[in-house]
Amino acid sequence: MSDTNAKISVLIPEERVEARIRELGEQISSDYAGRSIHMICVLKGGVYFMTALSKRISEDVPVTLDFMSVSSYGDDTKSSGVVKIVKDLDQPIEGKDVLIVEDIIDSGRSLYYLTGLLRDRHPASLHLCTLLDKPDRRVKEVKVDYEGFVIEDKFVVGCGMDYQQKYRNLPYIGVVELPE
Repeated sequence: MSDTNAKISVLIPEERVEARIRELGEQISSDYAGRSIHMICVLKGGVYFMTALSKRISEDVPVTLDFMSVSSYGDDTKSSGVVKIVKDLDQPIEGKDVLIVEDIIDSGRSLYYLTGLLRDRHPASLHLCTLLDKPDRRVKEVKVDYEGFVIEDKFVVGCGMDYQQKYRNLPYIGVVELPE
């Protein structure tokens, strides 16, 4: 399916996104006061959010970063249901306070699988932060500790989220409207 006729309408403007990320950074800074955070970004979409979020965490809370890539979408707009690890962590997480940073939680399959995998690696703590949460689509229950926005079941792009690898760079959250 070609996206040349895709229309994108603004769901959450850039100013609201930035303000919410600042609020999340303040909350995380408070919750992790006196500790370090090992942030794990779920690639590719999560990198935009993690970069913005990590800059909003107090300098008194040391932050280290690592990256994982999991896939359950391919080129479609709906999850295939099959989760695969495309890139694993570079560093062990045993004994670390880990914060998984994700752009969006939809069906929950990827995060359910990922949190189970990471718990087996014995971090001191494991929490989840997402920019967007779509609870209406949930088929696997995951505990979200920090959430930017709860949205309806719409296919969204921007702030790292894509449609066929495009539109990640939009500074706002937009809804993709595809022609029939």
